[in-house]
Amino acid sequence: MNNIKRTKILNRFQKNNPDPKTELNWNSPFELLIAVLLSAQTTDKSVNKVTSRLYSIANTPESLLNLGLDRLKQHIRTIGLFNSKAKHIIKTCDILFRKYNSQVPESREILESLPGVGRKTANVILNIIFGWTTIAVDTHIYRVCNRSKFAIGKTARIVEEKLLKVVPKIFQINVHHWLVLHGRYICKARNPLCNQCIIEDLCEFKEKTIIRN
Repeated sequence: MNNIKRTKILNRFQKNNPDPKTELNWNSPFELLIAVLLSAQTTDKSVNKVTSRLYSIANTPESLLNLGLDRLKQHIRTIGLFNSKAKHIIKTCDILFRKYNSQVPESREILESLPGVGRKTANVILNIIFGWTTIAVDTHIYRVCNRSKFAIGKTARIVEEKLLKVVPKIFQINVHHWLVLHGRYICKARNPLCNQCIIEDLCEFKEKTIIRN
């Protein structure tokens, strides 16, 4: 795919959704960090159900530490991998409380050193909270980019690096959200809704599910 076509795609996404937002519910950087950590291999809808109850009683590093591991597990037990996620959250809260005055640091190195926080989660936090032009690549973005030929790569890291090269700076702050939402609701893993796709004529996917009149 050439850059002219990529720019047309991005312009359409921008026109369709000029101010995209994450579908995770949050009211502080810390709440977003915990929500993103919980969202691995789980839907945002499921995470929001859990955090709506959890955050009403504990939404800071101190309060989650006081809640304790066992009670935290009870609150998030409907989430996939809840045992390991609960352990990571408690350890992360302890580090933030002891070392960073309970604040989420604006540092990729520090964020990625936190238990359970990988590059994707760090990219989300740096992008949404601190306005960095980072691009987090999850399974939706990986699929959309490879399927459409927008940015081809065998790994999420390769796709991320390719996106940073081919996406103009003016779009980099929002492209993560556009691609996530497109993959979640239109360019699905099974039965992509090509008939409803706003970039269908620009997409280079060879097996489009198009019904012509």
